[in-house]
Amino acid sequence: MKPPPLTSEQRKEALAKAAAVRKGRAEIKADLSDRRVTIAELLERTDDPMVGGMKVSAVVSSLPGIGKQRTQQLMARIGILENRRLRGLGYRQREALIEELS
Repeated sequence: MKPPPLTSEQRKEALAKAAAVRKGRAEIKADLSDRRVTIAELLERTDDPMVGGMKVSAVVSSLPGIGKQRTQQLMARIGILENRRLRGLGYRQREALIEELS
């Protein structure tokens, strides 16, 4: 089914909203990288759509010293799927992630 057509104003609003979300997520990843925010603090904020919508792999790989390879290994060890978002983590997965990354 085709979505309803958007007016140019609606399209501009959607683009501005998407840009704001991307900028906010980039700031969060920079804060993680600079250790201004811990993974535990971030996981407490998953009710925020900007935080909750972030992929676990993007968050983990933004930490210093952890690249894509280590991220994949860590997520496999904990049992987190590659496409999982922060809001979709279970209690045990959150605890394991905090323990591994603290």
